[in-house]
Amino acid sequence: MNELSRLRWQCRRGSLELDLMLEKYLATGYLVADDKEKARFVELLKLDDAELLELLMNDWKPEWEKS
Repeated sequence: MNELSRLRWQCRRGSLELDLMLEKYLATGYLVADDKEKARFVELLKLDDAELLELLMNDWKPEWEKS
């Protein structure tokens, strides 16, 4: 499985809203992102659905953004 296929699989979440947001970014923004942004996206995919939804709705910040 190549990297893009693996990431596409990780974008499949428990809610349709997350699926749509993550898959749209993967199909558009990720392809033109620099290495730092790509690495942050991979880190985002490690969050559980509740944290990820809060983050995307601007209610929560990951540890790397707090400092």
